[in-house]
Amino acid sequence: MKVTVAGAGNVGATVADCIARKDMVDEVVLIDIVEGLPQGKALDMAESAPIHLFDTKVTGTNDYADTAGSDIFVITAGLARKPGMSRDDLLAKNAFIVKSVTEQFVAHSPNAIIIVVSNPLDVMTYVAYMASGFPSDRVMGMAGVLDTARYRSFIAAELGVSVKDIQALLMGGHGDTMVPLPRYTTIGGIPLPELMDEETINAIVERTKFGGGEIVKLMGTSAWYAPGAAAAEMVEAIVKDSGRVLPCAVWLNGKYGEKGLFSGAPTRLGRNGVEEIIEVELTEAEQDLWNTSSDHVRANLATLERIQNS
Repeated sequence: MKVTVAGAGNVGATVADCIARKDMVDEVVLIDIVEGLPQGKALDMAESAPIHLFDTKVTGTNDYADTAGSDIFVITAGLARKPGMSRDDLLAKNAFIVKSVTEQFVAHSPNAIIIVVSNPLDVMTYVAYMASGFPSDRVMGMAGVLDTARYRSFIAAELGVSVKDIQALLMGGHGDTMVPLPRYTTIGGIPLPELMDEETINAIVERTKFGGGEIVKLMGTSAWYAPGAAAAEMVEAIVKDSGRVLPCAVWLNGKYGEKGLFSGAPTRLGRNGVEEIIEVELTEAEQDLWNTSSDHVRANLATLERIQNS
């Protein structure tokens, strides 16, 4: 198995490092337009192998020919958020970048699976889908895994429990309109509302929605440790054909009453990519939040189309 990661910045390098440490693929290729950057970071990772005890080959390149025959392509390329920027501010610039890297990659690896990390996530996944020409089960976005990780970490800190015992589900677009579902959140099998009052739950939900922005305000750029680990978890589920059910941005062709967009939903991942999109029942209030989130994604798609046609 061979995995290519586009973008050797903080997120891309973390994705590559996490995948290498899991020792589950033969090779990880880190590619970037900046000469020397992916080569240097790959060499640094390779030199950590005797310490972390992995045999995965890690290489860096500026040439997409070196990515030929990849099984999975993780796209982290793009501009990172700065203070005061929303994910949507990145729309036009990152759409150009994602389209370019996708086209160059698929020319060498026409049978790969694509995982998009670049923001604004749901729209960039759509851009990669259109640029690749791949079937929808081989293109997805990393959003819900990161969002649920943040959500679960906040719950664990509040209750003083292990993150290992928390299962959670978030749906919808990646950003401020995401849809956390507390009633589908459990701690050791116990529903969250039985262990935490509504006011505290709502506060954690709000912190989760703005979790990325909180980090941007603190250090002046986007997060990378949690996003990198989240993308690597999706890669692992595909490589191992494990059937993990993870919240991913997927093509909703009628699911949850939506068509023509990518948005977050519980997804069974396997060797073929998206094996199944699982539908859960939503309350009227949850459905309203879902509709608002879907409308926001559609508005971003319309904005992108307007920009591209201007």
